[in-house]
Amino acid sequence: MGPAAMQLPGRVQSLVVKLEDGPAHGSGELLHGRVQLELRGALRVQALEVSAHGGATVHWLESCSIGLNVVYRDYSAYQTFLSRHCQLIPDNGESTVLQAGKHEFPFTFQLPETLVTSFEGKHGSVRYWVKAKLHRPWATVKKAKREFTVIEPIDINTPALLAPQAGAKEKLARAWYCNRGQVSVTAKIDRKGYTPGEVIPIFAEIDNCTSRAVVPKAAIIQTQTFIARGTKKQKRSVVTSITGDSIPAGKREVWHGRALKIPPVGPSILQCRILQVEYSLKVCVDIPGTSKLLLELPLVIGTIPLHPFGSRTSSVSSQYSVNLDWLNTIPEQPEAPPEYSAVVSSPQAEQSLAPPCRSELGDILEGPFFAYIQEFRFRPPPLYSEVDPNPPSDSIRPRCMTC
Repeated sequence: MGPAAMQLPGRVQSLVVKLEDGPAHGSGELLHGRVQLELRGALRVQALEVSAHGGATVHWLESCSIGLNVVYRDYSAYQTFLSRHCQLIPDNGESTVLQAGKHEFPFTFQLPETLVTSFEGKHGSVRYWVKAKLHRPWATVKKAKREFTVIEPIDINTPALLAPQAGAKEKLARAWYCNRGQVSVTAKIDRKGYTPGEVIPIFAEIDNCTSRAVVPKAAIIQTQTFIARGTKKQKRSVVTSITGDSIPAGKREVWHGRALKIPPVGPSILQCRILQVEYSLKVCVDIPGTSKLLLELPLVIGTIPLHPFGSRTSSVSSQYSVNLDWLNTIPEQPEAPPEYSAVVSSPQAEQSLAPPCRSELGDILEGPFFAYIQEFRFRPPPLYSEVDPNPPSDSIRPRCMTC
């Protein structure tokens, strides 16, 4: 071994992984990048390899008392979505001498057709990364790592997600074993699938047959579910909410498409075995002296918005790539959502739906990795109206249905 090729400490100045094609990638796409190696002097290299990895991780601890001792049970699970390897300098039994200076090694990985969206949650995460390893004779392996984001395309232009959602609930208000009347609510939304930035028009009727005033509210709830060793752990948080006017005793309130705008939240995660992110619209009626009346309608937050008039002039992949532009800028801090306990029915949760202070937002803001990214810039659909915008003229003779 000559003096120029001697393995000296500090010979490697930097080892960096660079990724191209924007901040986010979709399933089935090509992942392009390069490994940059900068040397202060000549270096003998045994091998240089790069690999792409990704998967879901779930972990939490639960304590239980056994006699005087406290025992912690560990719940953890892992699911692999991506594992690719590439030899940039193959290990063929002989060393390769690289001269001083900068060296670049391009690489390309084909991502699988089905990948789960990147996510950071309370008890689990979905992460993707590229790692480079530099093997040198008689030296430790030098490593470099670069994480990247994956967005699973969810097209809401499917029959299941375009189907209207409706429901009805009623509750008998009681206080000290006295019947104070009944409260009922019916609600409907025009479809199940939406994208961030859209407005959900809520059609609802609330009948207050009690002797006291009630207050209707609506909220979008995010539910994170973590699964390990056959046990589930859930965390719920309020994404956004609205509060209606107080309904006096014996009166009825009607919402003719009450608007609820979806803030910038991450898409639903439904295809992972150990981690799921689901959304729902909850219509709540706050009844004094008793628990709340809750009506829940399922929601799916997608990435491909509604095509106007049902036309699809471009492919799903091209539509999806366009929608990734909202990841390029840093968002503004949104208005803090209210506590989840304000819209759930439990004896311990009888507070108002006022937004919490900043010190109380620790748990709420532990949402998805993209919980507060820049919203989609699509105009919301027009609100429903029973008034015909183009009424027939009086001069037009009505058509006889028997002719």
